[in-house]
Amino acid sequence: MDPADLHLLPASQAALALRQGLLGSEQLVAACLARARGEEATGKELAFLDPEHALAQARAADARRLAGEHTGPLHGVPVAVEDVFDTADMPTENGSVLCAGRTPARDAAVVARLRASGAVILGKTSTAEFGADGLPQAAGPEAVPGGRSGASAAAVAAGLAPLALGHQSAGGTICGAALSGVVGFKPTHGLVSRHGMLTLSRTLDHVGLLSRTIDDLALLAAELAGHDERDPDTRPRARVPFAEVASEDPPIAPRLAFVPTAHGERVDAETREAFEELLGHLGDHAEALELLPSAAAAWGWHRTILEAETAASLDREWEGRERMSGALRARLERGRQLPALEYQRALAAIPRLRESFAELFEQRYDAILTFSTPGAAVEGAASPDDPVFAAPWTLCGMPAVTLPLLQAVDGAFIGVQLVGPCGGDARLLRTARWLSARASSG
Repeated sequence: MDPADLHLLPASQAALALRQGLLGSEQLVAACLARARGEEATGKELAFLDPEHALAQARAADARRLAGEHTGPLHGVPVAVEDVFDTADMPTENGSVLCAGRTPARDAAVVARLRASGAVILGKTSTAEFGADGLPQAAGPEAVPGGRSGASAAAVAAGLAPLALGHQSAGGTICGAALSGVVGFKPTHGLVSRHGMLTLSRTLDHVGLLSRTIDDLALLAAELAGHDERDPDTRPRARVPFAEVASEDPPIAPRLAFVPTAHGERVDAETREAFEELLGHLGDHAEALELLPSAAAAWGWHRTILEAETAASLDREWEGRERMSGALRARLERGRQLPALEYQRALAAIPRLRESFAELFEQRYDAILTFSTPGAAVEGAASPDDPVFAAPWTLCGMPAVTLPLLQAVDGAFIGVQLVGPCGGDARLLRTARWLSARASSG
């Protein structure tokens, strides 16, 4: 590959070249840093970047490989991490002035797993205030498209890193990836540990994965998935062979349920038209399906849980509310006033809703096909950070992936979201690969 294009090298290919000695980590990291300094980056994707520290990690990775030491699957590969994950060697300020200068003593679980796999932590990407969906990025409301993980997605899209970590309690990872034209993946709730990640909602918080290819998602997911006793929602389970399953051809062509959800009328005309063309191309492999009437309440349940648990999680920070934005302060005020009975009813609804979706998959469909966002990003304008098409799956803890398969007339990407059953993460990535191939054949 032309050295000028090293920043575009997918993580899986970079990892192989690094293992074979065809590429040095310092060379790859330097290419990403050059991209960060170039015109392609807005300068607002990264909340923290120390080029010398990143290069020092890369040189150490190269030295270990040359010394014949064991190298992990991500050895020498740069990864950008959203600024809601603790990093012992970098600040973690959670997008808030109340956390300015905060320097954790330990890495978050996912950061520790990245380091154990040999990855280079390139820097920290910007986040919304306390990582809250629907609030502006810390770098400014016009900084990057998408929700709380928009900066991580934008960093991958700009070539600052082939992989990045985000965070989703509503639609941050899915929206950010869709609007930036990259691949975003929200695994099953409890598959990836959240220890050391900013807590907003134990019920809804997920680690998000961002890349430019499905292969890279599978590589990253395999390194991050696993039980962690410090996160009570993770469980001991057999190793998930992400790369092996995701790279296979499905035994039979998947069947997809196209679900516009109860809010399909919020989709703009251009996105709707693009989906109609995709559905026409899929033919008998996709079937329109309306959700059960009971599922229409999912959005209200999601909001109740998110606001109540966020208010509880940020109870100590409430003392500094005068230094918060008006939007966050209003959200916390609503959460603090919610009746306990309303919150408990919302929690009790999740198992029933999850079971109804499980029956859908067991009886007929391999995945749900739906919109990622109501529309594409608009250059020079605030992006449509609306998690309405991601919230139900976040509520149920179901895995979801967004693919940049469609484009608007002006070239902006339109994300296509696939949702699978809980625990079916690897098969969902396999279906996503099939859909990508099917769409490109048209």
